[in-house]
Order: sequence, then structure tokens, then C-alpha cells
Amino acid sequence: MSNSAPAPESAEIEAIRDTVRALCARFPNEYWRKLDRERAYPSEFVNAMAEAGLLASLIPEEYGGSGLPLSVSATILEEVHACGANGAACHAQMYTMGTLLRHGSEKQKQAYLPGIASGDLRLQAFGVTEPGAGTDTLSISTTAERKGDTYVIRGQKVWTSRAEHSDLMILLARTAPKGSMEKRTDGLSVFLVDMREAPADKLRIRPINTMINHSTTEIFFDDLEIPANALIGEEHKGFRYILDGMNAERILIAAECIGDCRWFIEKSTNYASERKVFGRPIGQNQGVQFPIARNHVELHAASLAVSHAADLYDRGESCGAEANMAKLLASEASWHAADTCLQTHGGFGFAEEYDVERKFRETRLYQIAPISTNLILSHVAEKVLGLPRSF
Repeated sequence: MSNSAPAPESAEIEAIRDTVRALCARFPNEYWRKLDRERAYPSEFVNAMAEAGLLASLIPEEYGGSGLPLSVSATILEEVHACGANGAACHAQMYTMGTLLRHGSEKQKQAYLPGIASGDLRLQAFGVTEPGAGTDTLSISTTAERKGDTYVIRGQKVWTSRAEHSDLMILLARTAPKGSMEKRTDGLSVFLVDMREAPADKLRIRPINTMINHSTTEIFFDDLEIPANALIGEEHKGFRYILDGMNAERILIAAECIGDCRWFIEKSTNYASERKVFGRPIGQNQGVQFPIARNHVELHAASLAVSHAADLYDRGESCGAEANMAKLLASEASWHAADTCLQTHGGFGFAEEYDVERKFRETRLYQIAPISTNLILSHVAEKVLGLPRSF
């Protein structure tokens, strides 16, 4: 690997990295280019990750998983991205099940977690965001109305990635009118929706074409009936259940950014060392050296922040601020490295065969999702520094 690879680690972690590298070697850059060109889903890659047990790292052994800490899952996704692949096609299989694991009934966990762990069931769809609510989750309007032994779902979700390739969905819906509960955070509930059983006219999925191959969609619920036992945890308490999983999501996304950053730095370093202009490598020029060196410094700092946030999470300590800050630092480090890499390659950076333009587009997403940089800064300003709320 490149000089920007992590410092020496335990034999177990290094073995996991080797496993991921070997798996990714079976899916070279040509594989990802073709998928990107065709806007196709990497089913073969996702199946291989599941078969290797890599997507079940966070699921306890009693349900068929590995029972590993979040820091190990972060290592897996980091290495996927450092190899030039993209974990976005399957990363939700790692963390979305956390809502079920932490708040579901034992019957629900026994019914679904073993299948998720083996890869026989895909739980990759996360239905939260809506066109009129965005990150303002408390303003969602999709409703779940209790009718006897069922809930009737009405509404719309957007940016629900991988819904076309998932069997199950974690859905957040309103079970009480906004403002009708004592706590403003109450009134939302979480459901585990089995999309295999949903009639096509009741749950409609429409793909959204984007600048990256992300398999994202919008979903329309037209009086979709689901069994009452699809409710996870207590009715009206779903908002805090969803929040529980967001720290894990941010840390894992940050780890992907670390992997991207490593890939860009390695690509830049190799090209700057090999490309000759006027009879000498362009990497001899400090104007080329310094941006790459700065990228390495930013990578080092961001990697430490991600490791710290993951360690706090694994110890069960509060880590909301740390998870958000790690995601901000890692996404900015990867974006800066992407810009340097494109600049270093010059015109060749725009050529598909170099893979820079694909990874450039992919890593740009993390300035926006799963939470934008500005919202993280707002969180730090208000929740960490105690500044007045801006709205």
C-alpha cells in the first residue's frame, strides 16, 4: 500500500485489512468503471462482502455475526475505499441493523438478524429523509396510522439509497400529529418494513439519477399496510432510536473518507513520481509536492479523530460531537486530496481510465451526506461551545 497507510496495528487488524484487500483485488478498477458507466448495482461485490462475513461484523455472535467493535467495522470500510472500491453499496448493512439490535424485541432479532448476518437478507434501506423535511427530521410528515393489527403507511421518502436492492427497510414515520406530544421529540415511531411483501401499487420506488452511481431512490407509500408487530420498540419514541444509530453511521462514513484520502494520496504520489515533463518528474517541483504533503498531514489528523470517535463509541461513552467532528475532518481531508489528485494528473485526471474522476465525484458526496458540513459546524457551535441557537 501507499506511504499514507495507517501505522502498524495488531496482527488481527492487519489480517482483516489483508482479507479486505484480497477481496477487493477480485473487483479491480475496470469492474467499478463499468458499473459507474452503466449505473449498475455491484451485486457481486456485495455478495462477496456478505459471504466473507465482513458486513456482519457488528452483529453479535449469538445471531450469526462476528460481534466486533465499531472500530473494526471502520477499518473494513476504510480499506475498501483505499483499494479504489466503494462501500456505499453495502455499508448500511453494517449499521442500519443497529436500530433493530438495540431496540427490537428478542423475537424480531431472532427472526431477522441471522439472515442479515449471513447475507440472505439485505437490510440496507433507511427511510428517514423527506422532500419537505431534509435534515429537519422532527418535521417529517409520512404517517403510520394504527388500525387494529396493522399500521397504514402514507407519505413519501427521498434519498433512500439501495431500496431497489434491499429486502427490509428501517422506516421512521409519524404516529402522532406534530406538536401533540409533551416532548417535541415524541410522536415518531420506527418500523421494520419487509418490502418483499409490499404490493407494487402500495410501495412505489422511483430511482433518482445522480452524478454518482449511488442507487438512490424516492419512495411513495400509498396506504401500505404492515403488521403491528413491525413496530420497533415503543410507539412515539422512534426519534431517539434513530439518533442512536447516527453516531455509528457518521464514524463509518468518516472511515470511508479516510480510505478515499489514502487512495488519492497514493495515486498522486505515484503519478508525480512517474510523470516527466521537461525531462524531470513533476514531483520534483515543490508546487506539486506541497499540496500532496499537506493532504498527508490532514489525513493523519483526520484518522486520529476517527479512531478517537470509534473508541468512545466502543466504550459506550457519549460521542456525538466527536463523531460529527471526525466526519467533518475526514470528508474535508478526502475532498482536498481529491482536488490535489485531479490537479496533479492534469488533463489525464478527467480520463475514465485513471479512475480519478470517478473517485472525485464519489468522495464529494460526503461534504453533504449523511450530514452537511454546515450542520456539523452548527452542532459544534451550539452543543459544544454553547453559542445561541441560529434558528
